[in-house]
Parts: sequence; C-alpha cells; structure tokens
Amino acid sequence: MSVDDYSENPFALSADDTAKLEAIEQALLDPSPRRIGRLDQWGLADTYEVQAEIAEYRELSIAMADGTRIDASLSVPRNLALGQTCPAIVLPAPLNGLGHKACLGMFPRWSSGGYAVLAYSQRGLAKSTGEIHVAGPQDVADAKEIVDSLIRIDGVDPERIGFFGASYGAGTSLLAAANDRRIKAVAGTSAWGDLFASLYENGTRHLAAFEALVKLFKEDRCSAEFRGIIQKIRGNVIDDEVREFARVRSPKHHLKAYNDAETPILMTTAWHETIFSVPAVVDLFTKLQGPKSLLVQVGDHGNGELPGLVGLVSKPTEMAYRWMDHHLGGTAGDGAQPQFGVRSEYMHNLLSDLQHPDWESYALPKKRFHLADAAVGAADGQLTEDKPQPGWTRSLKATGKDTEAVVAPKLIQTGLAERAGLPHVYKTADIDRGLAAIWTTAPLEQPMRVQGEFELRVTVTPRAMEGTIVAYLMDCDPATGKAAIITHAPYTVTDQEPGQATTVTFPLQPAHYVLNKGRRLQLIIDTHDQFFADANRAPSTVDISSPQGTESYLDIPLHPLS
Repeated sequence: MSVDDYSENPFALSADDTAKLEAIEQALLDPSPRRIGRLDQWGLADTYEVQAEIAEYRELSIAMADGTRIDASLSVPRNLALGQTCPAIVLPAPLNGLGHKACLGMFPRWSSGGYAVLAYSQRGLAKSTGEIHVAGPQDVADAKEIVDSLIRIDGVDPERIGFFGASYGAGTSLLAAANDRRIKAVAGTSAWGDLFASLYENGTRHLAAFEALVKLFKEDRCSAEFRGIIQKIRGNVIDDEVREFARVRSPKHHLKAYNDAETPILMTTAWHETIFSVPAVVDLFTKLQGPKSLLVQVGDHGNGELPGLVGLVSKPTEMAYRWMDHHLGGTAGDGAQPQFGVRSEYMHNLLSDLQHPDWESYALPKKRFHLADAAVGAADGQLTEDKPQPGWTRSLKATGKDTEAVVAPKLIQTGLAERAGLPHVYKTADIDRGLAAIWTTAPLEQPMRVQGEFELRVTVTPRAMEGTIVAYLMDCDPATGKAAIITHAPYTVTDQEPGQATTVTFPLQPAHYVLNKGRRLQLIIDTHDQFFADANRAPSTVDISSPQGTESYLDIPLHPLS
C-alpha cells in the first residue's frame, strides 16, 4: 500500500477558514459597515455588529518579566456598571501560524456571555517573541503573568478566571491551572494527559506525529533544551532527560494539585487520536477528584472542535461554554447544565450521544478471545472463545514496508473523513500473509458493540535484539474482504538476545464501535507501520507464537447491541 506522505501539514486550516478569520480580525479592529459587511458571505455580519456594540476589542503586546513580548488580543465588556465585575476567559493559542488569531471565531460567544476574553500566542508562536518550550515551566510562568495582566483590568473579577485551549492550548491551560489557583476552571479540547506516553507507547516511538509537530513548531524557534530532546527522540535515545522533559509537561504528574484545589476540568479526545495518547487522557480523567467531564468523539486530533473554533457550532466548544458558565457565572452557553462524567460518540455515527457518570460504568467488561491456528485449508487463524490454543507459530517477514493495515493513511485528515461518514476502507483480503498474521472470528450472529478497553497477549521472537509488531483490530465484511479499523497499538521488544521469545501483554487504544450482524472481527499483526518507528532489522523475521501456559489471547469489550 502506498501511504500518503506524513510530512504534509495535517493541521492546516482550509483557505476558507483562514480567509474568514482574517476578515473577522479586520472587522474586530475596524467595526465599520464595510469591514463587517465582508462577513456577510459567512453569515456573520450580524454577529460582529453585536460584538462591536457590547465589547471593546484591541490587539496588544504583553511584556513578560524577561522581556519576551507576547502577542495577544483582548475583548472587554462595554458599560459595566460602577462596581460591577465580569468573569474572564483566557485562550492560549493552538499550534498554528495564526497564533491567538485562531481563537477569534469564539470571541462573540464569550462576549455575549459577559466575559472578558484574552487570547494569546505562547512564546515562540506566531508574532510572540522568545523560544518555544512546549508547555514547559517557562510557559506556565508566562500564563501566570498573563493572569496578572488580566486581573489589573477594571471590571475583571479575579475570582472568576477560566482557561480554554485546543491541542497545544489545552496542554498550556491544564498545566497553568496546576500551578495557579486563580484559575478556577479549565476546558481542554484534544488534550494530552501524559506527554511521554504520547511520544513513546509500549516502547515504540510515535515518530510520524512527532515529526509533524516539530515541523509545525519550526526547529529554529525552539529552545536549546527542546532541540536537544528532538535529536534524542530521532536518535532513539530515550533517557532520563527525555523522561523528565515529558514529566513536567504532563498533567497527570500534577494530579495532586488538581485534586487539592478540586479544579473543574473538561477534556475532549477522539477514538482515532494520532497525536496524543487516549489511554493517558482516560487515566487522568479517572483519577481526578474534582468536577470533571470527558468527551470522546469520532475522528482524530482537533476534528471535533474545529467548527467551533472558527465560529460555528461544535460539541466540544458548546460543552466548554456551559462548563465555564456553570463554574464562573457567565452566560455564553445555551443555559443548559454542563455534562459531568463521560460523553461519547460511537464510530462512525456523529449523531450518537451516550452519557455515563464515570469511566467505570462506561467501559463494558472484556470477553476473552483465544488466538488459534488456522483450520485445515484456511490461510488465517481463528479468534475463538472456546479455550486457550497453544502450540502454533506464525513467522512474519520484516521488510520495513507497510502492509494494507496502517493506523491512518493521513494524520488528522483520515479522522476528518471518518467524521464525514467516510472511514478508510482496508482491503484486508489483499494483505500478504507472509508480512502479516491474521485471526478472524466467526460471523457475528447479531449486531454487537465494542465499548471500552482491550488487552492483547502474544509471544514475540525477533531474530535480532529488538523487534516491533503492530496490532490492529478490524471490522471485516466477509463477503468483500474489506474492513474498517476499530483500534490498534504497537509494541517493541528491546535488549533481547536474538531469537529469544518474550511474552508481552499490552493494551490497545480504547474504542466504541457498533458491528452489524454477519460481520467478523479481524486481528492483524504485522511488523511495520509508517506511523511508528520500526525497531526491526530488515530483512529479518519476527515469530508470533502461543506457548503452553502463556497462550495468546485478545480481550475485547464485546456485547450485544441493546
């Protein structure tokens, strides 16, 4: 299979969205009939007429203690009565060339809800000076100074400050809240919980996503510390320095601060998130003890909230408005109460909306399927509920080339197609069985749902000191041999004697998927995916086996569709 080049910018806004944000900025700076009239083509003229009437907008440069200038935009309610105060929302920018201007589409909703709004580009991004530190201690210190500047504005209530951010802005928001108790509520879309888990899953580097982010950061704008980390990750030097760099930038390591302050935290992620670890977000969510909410949607990083960021309606941004209203006392939302607990969509139905009080009640119990050898005359093995199946071995050729099975042909964009109801079609019947091993269930006798977490155990024997495997679970149509991906995970065995068998047990990404009657679940294991760094020495072989006593299995949260 020819996989599209991951070096393309998967985060780029469409030309129309970029033009819209540019027109919005001009109308905010100069709310004349001519400027606001340009917004008619998007149906936004009336919205920004109201914005000009109720709030005063300006762009500014905020000086940090070290002389760094932070590029920002500020909207403050007009005509506050004497002694009247308003809540305030701070919007650290997502990772793109527009910086704080990427947030301008949200200003009218915040303003109409009575909020002061301050959006800013973190140091090193867009027109902000300084070097990029990747939501590190310097960025947290900057956020504190941003809050200092905000609460000096007449009318801003220092007891009602919230942070909202998407992606990079989500990380900054969560980490700022862990270090500044003046931040009373946080909403982070496409958030991360553990940066190390996002870079290095089951001993395997997420190299494609990492390089896409580095390209977007621009290395020449990065701090010396970050440039050193970039080179170490590229060189597969995962040492204490890399771990500490990730630790201080991971919200999960600030859990005590969140729980001591009972900080209200809303997070969102996606089932096919290719940038940040979904299990790490779930883990952080389950350990939070204050008010909390988790939304998991169809698609990939940033897909769900994108319409809301440019001024349209999206589930993540609507939830964020309600979240801040509830905790800060504004009226940006629709007056409904915020959703606490877990809210989810299932693949690939955007209209689905399931709600559970917590992850424990959301995730269904797992059912064990044993990996069995192929039946006589069959090419593929079987996934059977019968009993453990020892004694078989499948040898995979490691060539350094992809099979038909890949995590995503395109970062971000494949997930965006899923949200449009067009999931990628995998022709699993065409996969070279010398490059991949496949196990398949019998056809399902009734519609079923997969909802929750997975666990795979196999024994891996690389013919070198290291070896990588990638596992995928597919929804396969036996009539056509075509499939859609449900979940996946890599695993890399390291520092072993060549030919040494190692039994590994690891989770696959959680998923929520509905299967039609007659479909088959299909487990595919191969040795290469362009999304991950490959530790295999090519050409060589990797054996997958099921020894007596450590038989291979796949635990799936599979239940009848109610």
